[in-house]
Amino acid sequence: MLFGRRKDMASRPWRPSAKLLILSTVVTVIGFSAICASVMLDMRRGEEELARQSLDNLASGIEADISRNIELYDLSLRAVASNMVAPEIEQVSKPIRHLILFDHAATARHFGAIQVFDAEGRLTADASTMDPLPENRSDEEYFRIHRDRADAGLFISRPMLHRSAYSIVLSRRITDADGGFLGVVAGSIRFSYFHDLFDRLRLGQDDTITVLRRDRTIIMRRPFDLDVIGKNLADRPSWNPANLPAGGSYSGPGPVDSIPRLYVRRDSARPLFVVVGKPLDSILSLWRTQATRIAAVMMALIVFVLGTTLFLAREIGRRAQAEDKLEELATTDALTGLKNRRKFDASIDAEWRRAARQKVPLALLMIDADHFKSYNDTFGHQAGDEVLVGVAICISDSVRRAGDCAARYGGEEFAVLLPGCSAADALKVAETIRMKVQDWSDHTTVSIGVASLTPTAGTDWFELVKAADKALYAAKAGGRNRSVLASVPALTLVA
Repeated sequence: MLFGRRKDMASRPWRPSAKLLILSTVVTVIGFSAICASVMLDMRRGEEELARQSLDNLASGIEADISRNIELYDLSLRAVASNMVAPEIEQVSKPIRHLILFDHAATARHFGAIQVFDAEGRLTADASTMDPLPENRSDEEYFRIHRDRADAGLFISRPMLHRSAYSIVLSRRITDADGGFLGVVAGSIRFSYFHDLFDRLRLGQDDTITVLRRDRTIIMRRPFDLDVIGKNLADRPSWNPANLPAGGSYSGPGPVDSIPRLYVRRDSARPLFVVVGKPLDSILSLWRTQATRIAAVMMALIVFVLGTTLFLAREIGRRAQAEDKLEELATTDALTGLKNRRKFDASIDAEWRRAARQKVPLALLMIDADHFKSYNDTFGHQAGDEVLVGVAICISDSVRRAGDCAARYGGEEFAVLLPGCSAADALKVAETIRMKVQDWSDHTTVSIGVASLTPTAGTDWFELVKAADKALYAAKAGGRNRSVLASVPALTLVA
């Protein structure tokens, strides 16, 4: 029965379970996949960090070169502004004055000539000639800045067309001893300087270098685009300046185009700062290749492991079914389909122990087919087997609880174990079996001995079998085709 089967399963040796195998395999696969994913994410972060360091070094080198040239040019502007307020400058000749003003001025092919403008914006001195043509710059931004602000210091203009070349103008205020405005000294750095600087670098097609003023005005950008040069990023509502603080980095679309890049900004207090960008596709291309290979290998291993697991699970299932079948054959009577004597002995021993722990009764029916030997001798063994099968069917139909155990005890004798059943209830079951057998056949009856005991310390289940046997003998002695209940412990027989 079902209860007995559960107890058998609990007592049998452990054997591998197909479900456990599948579960453990799935958990293992998930664990290795998680480890693999973690490793690949670490590799990605490593690639991004390496790119960030490279871009930071690149930005640092570019900014250092730009700052060095600006500082060099600013020293020349400072010298001219200082010499312009020297008392003796007005007392010397024009050639000497030109020599004093511009003798130490920085010269390079990318530097424009330094010019001096008076307080009205008129050109008064030019490093490129001693006789400059008339020129007025009072409407220029850099002139107005110095005229209106004494603390402007070095001012770098927006990119502009200056003296027939795209340039940025560097300027300083000329101030007298009382702080009054005397004019402006100005010079320029042509765009050719930035083009030459960027051309010396090994950059990818979509790599960007952007040079900006402190107010986020774009001074120069690689790739070069006049539509972008001079624009102020603070005017772009789609761009959040907090995305790229000083010394920070940002991954995603930039303010100029929609290509996702890793941008790095140098942190310095210099007049211009540099932002370098590299496309994320370029940074992660090697990682994607490696990740794809690893993912392909992992997927192949997962498919192999799961396939092998399913195959083994199927084999384990088949083996379990075969073992269950063999066990069923080993514990089942081949003729009647009931449990055999071996199984009955194991069941009564287990049930006796359980009843002792729980202090509940255990009932036993001993059933014997009346006059079976004479019937078997008269009608043959085949007819006798049919009688035994019929009796077994009647017993099975009457015993339906999960914990009950009906067995062929030996020959024409049967036993029914009824856990938790009182003597009165056991007698009712016995009478049900007897009446079914009587109704089934006109020439076959059974005698049944009934006993019910509540196990106590020091008792054994043999006492229950002995009591049921005595009750069975009493039933036979009383004329057969009857059930007799054994009186325990005196074992007085009651008809």
